[in-house]
This record gives sequence, C-alpha cells and structure tokens, in this order.
Amino acid sequence: MQITIQARGFPLTDALKNHTHNRLGFTLSNAANRIRRVGITLSDLNGPRGGVDKRCLIEVRLDGLPTVVIEDIQPNMYTAIDRAVGRAARTVMRRLAHGMSKRRQELRQQSYHNSTGL
Repeated sequence: MQITIQARGFPLTDALKNHTHNRLGFTLSNAANRIRRVGITLSDLNGPRGGVDKRCLIEVRLDGLPTVVIEDIQPNMYTAIDRAVGRAARTVMRRLAHGMSKRRQELRQQSYHNSTGL
C-alpha cells in the first residue's frame, strides 16, 4: 500500500506524518493487499485566522473497485485525521465486502451455467 501525504497552507511536521501513517497502518491493515494507493491532503482552510478549518481529505484507490474519497473538517488536525481515517476504513471494508459478495454471486452463476450446459 503506497501512502502519500501532502500539506497545504502549513508545513507538514514529522509528528503529523507519523500520526497519519500509524492511523492508516492500523485501520487499513486488514485490507492492505486490496489497496493500491492512499493519498492524503491536509490543509488549513483559514490559515492564521483559526476556526473550524483543519481539513483532511483521503483518497483510497482499490483494486477493481471505485475510489473511496473521504473529507473531514475539524478545529484540530489530529481529530480531522482520526475521523477521516476511521470513516475511510469503514467505507473501504464495506466496498470490499460488497465486491466480494458480487464476485461470489458471479462465480455461482458461472458454475450453475457450466453444470447445466447453458
């Protein structure tokens, strides 16, 4: 799983980078073999003015399934990362489960057609 992290509007610290990598590694570890790439963009929307403006945008590219895009905006960047990563992990697992059940259904139909000669 390839992970890229970008920061816009502020410098990306080692602490933020490590926190993001650790959270992603922990929450997406079960699906790592089905994930091609994870792109994270961290941004400070209001700059030095403050407010609820710390944004974490996550794009997860899956093998053979649509890309998962999650955005979260919070007053604290660590909270935005935690919430976005959690939501991304749940969505990825749902997509993978749905994709697996569709694949099983296709295999069953194929097996049925092969056994009946259709």
